[in-house]
Amino acid sequence: MSCLSLKSDSSSVCQSLGGVEVAGMKQEKSKHKEFLENISVLKWIWSFVLLGPACIGLMMYLLLTSLWPLPVLYFMWQLTDWNTPERGGRRSSFVRNWKVWKHVRDYFPMKLVKTAELNPNKNYILGCHPHGVFSIGAFASFSTEACGFMDLFPGVRSCLCILGGLFKIPLYREYAMATGCCPVSKPSLAHLLSKSGQGNAVVIVIGGAAESLLSLPGVNTVVMKQRKGFVRVALEFGADLVPVYSYGENDMFRQVIFSEGSVGWRLQQLFKKIMSFSPCLFVGERWFWMPYHCPVTTVVGSPIPVPKRPFPTQEEVDHYHGLYMESLAKLFNEHKASCGLSDSHELRIV
Repeated sequence: MSCLSLKSDSSSVCQSLGGVEVAGMKQEKSKHKEFLENISVLKWIWSFVLLGPACIGLMMYLLLTSLWPLPVLYFMWQLTDWNTPERGGRRSSFVRNWKVWKHVRDYFPMKLVKTAELNPNKNYILGCHPHGVFSIGAFASFSTEACGFMDLFPGVRSCLCILGGLFKIPLYREYAMATGCCPVSKPSLAHLLSKSGQGNAVVIVIGGAAESLLSLPGVNTVVMKQRKGFVRVALEFGADLVPVYSYGENDMFRQVIFSEGSVGWRLQQLFKKIMSFSPCLFVGERWFWMPYHCPVTTVVGSPIPVPKRPFPTQEEVDHYHGLYMESLAKLFNEHKASCGLSDSHELRIV
């Protein structure tokens, strides 16, 4: 067995996912527009990968200069503001409406599809699948207004929940909170679903790091058979469950896949154990980093009514977890044809 393999069918998959639409858009775009889209996507990817380390490096550097009072004052303020991310954060409509997000949307292109109403007098947990390499579809749809979430679901506020450790990084935490992100921790979810009023749509990428390693062009595999914590939280606070699927998320990059037991595989597993996420080795369409122009359609399914059970039993958790998996599979099958997938494509739940 070879140590690794590189999936190379991204271009063919992308062509099958709305190739006519993409070709038409390219003809209409000016060179200037294409340049802005490329720069915007690069900015997003590099900020995802390097902004955290850059913020830490900047603060450490300033501590060694005559400007050392600035980071000291910031660290003192951060300590007083430590719990803000778990208390709903500090979202900014200005940041969520940056023009750069619309350029990211147009690069692929991306769109958000509504299949049912979300009552603004209720709270929801939206399970988003698949994770992909960067979860760009989830970010664009729920942490920005580029895809028109507030227009589609008036009165409902989306909040993408991400790793809590990111909110401990100086400066980076301000950027994350401005986009409406919050930690995917129990105190954070409890606050959003019980102390922030109604009309909150808490978005959780259920598969997480394990699912990112399964991100392959043309593959539709989600990790959730043993992921039941989000269902328990939904029952505790009476939040309806909503399945969400981003078609095309896995087709943005070609990922290097290490065979199980190889050195690369062991390093990925070790990194995931320490950092709670696993680094992916991948290449894109150009310059290694540019994702393929694959249409990404994020479909929001119908809510699954969930009763409020402050102390849910395991049987109740298993029941609603089963209903959620059935609803997700149904959503996938109903919309796969309109999103460019053939009947042979099936959703695999592991």
